[in-house]
Amino acid sequence: MQWKRDNFYLYGLVEPLTGEYFIWEFSHLNTTCFNIFLEKFSATYTQDIHILQLDNGAFHFSQYLQVPENIILLFQPPHTPQVNPIERLWEEIKRNLRRDCFITLDELREFIRQRLDKLNTSIVASITGWGFILDALFVSGLS
Repeated sequence: MQWKRDNFYLYGLVEPLTGEYFIWEFSHLNTTCFNIFLEKFSATYTQDIHILQLDNGAFHFSQYLQVPENIILLFQPPHTPQVNPIERLWEEIKRNLRRDCFITLDELREFIRQRLDKLNTSIVASITGWGFILDALFVSGLS
């Protein structure tokens, strides 16, 4: 769900069937920032109920977490990032990143923004729409 490098956190969600995605940058990986992220997502997609798949980050379980009414949290089994579609998108964004050297955090941010700007829903769906995830969506009736 997130990617960290030098206090640069991207929180993100993807819908693997349609390729829609929602990504926001934060300075911390904590409950306060996650609450803001959930609020922004909820306000952007007000018309539907959303089931968000999360890893088991401590801030996902905080007593201070405020989950909007149109969001349901679904926690994946521990140590199974491969079942979360956003992890595949992060892999794609970070591909070949080791070859680049960034002098400043702003250079890294710009590089990531450029990679994100090249995305569209078709690309995201092709990266995140694994067969077993799409099958689960169809079986559940959520697609």
